[in-house]
Amino acid sequence: MIKNWVDPEAKAESERYDNPIPSRTLILETINQSKQPFSHAEFVDHFQIQDQKSIEALNHRLSAMVRDGQLGKEGMKFSILPEQPAHDATVYINNKGLGSAHIDGEDALLLAERELRLIFNGDRVKVRKTSVDRKGKAWGFIESVEQHRVKQLIGKICEHEGEYFVQPAAPNQHQPITLEKELIDHAGAQVGDSIRIAIDDYPTRETFATGHIVQSMADKADTEIIIPQTILEFGLPYEFPEEVIQDAERFKEPTAADRKNRVDLRELPLVTIDGEDARDFDDAVFAEKRPGGGFRVVVAIADVSHYVRPDKPLDDEAKERGTSVYFPHYVLPMLPEALSNGLCSLNPHVDRLCMVCDLTLSRLGRVTGYTFYPAVMHSKARLTYTQVGQYFDGDSQAIPNDRDVQKSLNTLFQLYGILKDLRAKRHAMEFETTETYMTFDDLGGIKEIIPRQRNNAHKLIEECMLLANVAAAEYALQHEVPMLYRVHEAPEHTKIQKVRDFVKLLGLQFPENPTQADYQKVIEATKDRIDAQSIHSVLLRSMMQAYYGAKNAGHFGLAYDAYTHFTSPIRRYPDLLLHRAIKAHLNERPAPISGQALDDAGEQFSRTERRADEASRNVTSWLKCHYMKQHLGDEFIGHITTVTEFGLFVTLKDLYVDGMIHISQLGDDFFVYDMASQTLIGQNHGQIFGLGDEVKIKVAGVSLEERKIDFELIKQVSHAGRLVRERAPRRNSKPQAQREDVFTPTRKTTSSEHKESTVIDHTAAKKPRSAKKPQGQNKKSHAGEKADKDKKATKISSKEKKKKIKKKKKSNAKTKQD
Repeated sequence: MIKNWVDPEAKAESERYDNPIPSRTLILETINQSKQPFSHAEFVDHFQIQDQKSIEALNHRLSAMVRDGQLGKEGMKFSILPEQPAHDATVYINNKGLGSAHIDGEDALLLAERELRLIFNGDRVKVRKTSVDRKGKAWGFIESVEQHRVKQLIGKICEHEGEYFVQPAAPNQHQPITLEKELIDHAGAQVGDSIRIAIDDYPTRETFATGHIVQSMADKADTEIIIPQTILEFGLPYEFPEEVIQDAERFKEPTAADRKNRVDLRELPLVTIDGEDARDFDDAVFAEKRPGGGFRVVVAIADVSHYVRPDKPLDDEAKERGTSVYFPHYVLPMLPEALSNGLCSLNPHVDRLCMVCDLTLSRLGRVTGYTFYPAVMHSKARLTYTQVGQYFDGDSQAIPNDRDVQKSLNTLFQLYGILKDLRAKRHAMEFETTETYMTFDDLGGIKEIIPRQRNNAHKLIEECMLLANVAAAEYALQHEVPMLYRVHEAPEHTKIQKVRDFVKLLGLQFPENPTQADYQKVIEATKDRIDAQSIHSVLLRSMMQAYYGAKNAGHFGLAYDAYTHFTSPIRRYPDLLLHRAIKAHLNERPAPISGQALDDAGEQFSRTERRADEASRNVTSWLKCHYMKQHLGDEFIGHITTVTEFGLFVTLKDLYVDGMIHISQLGDDFFVYDMASQTLIGQNHGQIFGLGDEVKIKVAGVSLEERKIDFELIKQVSHAGRLVRERAPRRNSKPQAQREDVFTPTRKTTSSEHKESTVIDHTAAKKPRSAKKPQGQNKKSHAGEKADKDKKATKISSKEKKKKIKKKKKSNAKTKQD
């Protein structure tokens, strides 16, 4: 082809492509010089391109430039877009490999496959909005990677045509790490072995990352690998640097100098009440009746701020972690053990430094006053929820025979009854949910899953923590102390409308601007129904996600005008910040953090909290999938907890495990999803599946990689509380259709915020991405610049549906669209 243009990028284009076309630079210069938009056809005419392959390649390039934010497109015309602002964002990649950039305070931007080549899950990036697709979803372009969170990974050694790489698990399975064969031989590893590797060179859009082997994990069971693998995949800090450990271990038991200027509460019968497996105790409580009526409640919280000082190694590490991460049978602490289980833990029979919220309450449980002060305490007993619950039930031998401790507990129990009534009047939401805990075998696999019973001791401590947290928020507002509030905003209008449509079918009213009382009315009206938990899950899904913010916006779920976190500084950095702020005010010093720095802190610790929650859920769902592999083919009874357009999510009655029945497996009928009633309705035979229905299922498949469990429907046992006749459902003889949805376990929610090797030091040469490996790209093809196609399944058109019903009456296999 004879070119009739002068391209400033001609040399680079000829090196990359056999059949060069106008470069991006030339295209932009052409539009600039003409000062008007061009269509694809006009570009073809302008550059006098004649061969079909080049015409198609030019179309791909223009689409790629739209994707990358260099061009805008209106109708058929391409024009230069004004430069979009770059935003700081955190990348999240789900188990299906779909990525998005989450910008604080704004909607997330979807990321094309080409963008994911640069990044791992959890990375911090600069991102620009590039376009909005036909479905109204915004897409982004990564301008730069600001911080790589993932430093090491655990994956399996794979080989393809003589080249070796490590394949990580989700959410980084899109990012293979190349390895030299010599490194594998030196480590004595083989293809298929699990190994831990350190990343030497991070990937680009053209090259894969490279790494070296840190440890072979071939001798470990999968259940022993999943937690360290998740810690590395999510970029969680997992080892305390030596200087941090030294900083923590330099402190000694409290001395007279430490006790100076503190209120001495060592004679007060304060006690800790926690779970049997708790190791760090950051809160202690005491109550007494006041002369003339009313109550005094003392909530003592470990004074972590005395030990963790700003700008010290210990503080920098705690700030980076943001929170302790709780996995099943394992904790990744925010602070080293010398503090978290030692000096900052309110252990019994030793002096401990604390920050105190000292409250006075009326006979009716109304807070009439409070003070905050630093103190020294001496816990009289380490009690468990089980012990205290048994004591409240009349077993006087369940706790130590200490008259002062028993008197305090009796007063606390009396006050709890009053506070519980106030909670009801405040309309704080009390959802019907089931929390579970797991027991494990010697290899870390689940032995059984057991429902957790919350007794009055749990609820009592919860109310005491709420009292202190609310008082701290009010104190900050009253004295204008800069701090982070725990914000839970009212639900969005679109979510409220879905709840309105749903509860209307239950015969209940729900206003356009609901208060907590409106939610609680629905909860109360449905709490005795067989499908209560499923109904309440609909209400829960309408709620916003709580976050930390410098501006108070109240806590909708708890029905408080202002709320914060004061009671867990051992495991939450925002609580530590609050302690410092209160101390500074008491000592008439400037606030340690304010203004934009406080706003940034709120965003940081909201992110670390979400990261910790996602990592914990990832491990829990993997363990449940691993547990269910031993039950493949077994039959169970379960309840439908969620209904979607692509199928039913079912929670097994005895195992408390969730799985999915795809819509294609519901029988020989065509099912339509009714959003208002949360049901799937058979159009031919009238069979209906709804929330709370009891079904008999068989475990049909388990995917550890995707964290999903497939159920096969055996029969529907009940609908709306009534038995279903034996001949239903009408079974589908077709094999189970492959589906694209991902099962995500429902987040455990309570009515309030709970208390809660040898290193081989080699560096591999960086290798280019190739078509032979995942995420490959051919050098001599413009197809690599195609705009990303929508990979989600397309819904069957209405015409096809009618044809399908009329001719075959087969079940539809409609797939999920995100």
